[in-house]
Amino acid sequence: MHHLLIALATAPAPTPTPSLRPGLSEDQVTPGLLGFLLTAFIVVLTALLIMDMVRRIRRVRYRAQVEEERLAAESRAETNGDAGPADR
Repeated sequence: MHHLLIALATAPAPTPTPSLRPGLSEDQVTPGLLGFLLTAFIVVLTALLIMDMVRRIRRVRYRAQVEEERLAAESRAETNGDAGPADR
């Protein structure tokens, strides 16, 4: 087992060739303008979705805070014995 590991570790790695394989052109291996435009569209769409999500979360938190304050005011009014607007 050790001989196999030593042989694999010391085996020379093939050097990469900087040129393309025969039959391939530069246009076949790069994304080009269409790839760039689609990537930019996805980035912009993701940013807009994140902004919308943050806005919605902030709105839900605000509504929960207002509801808590309303319930606290009602409970204070009940403990003080004050008649609410519906009882008058």
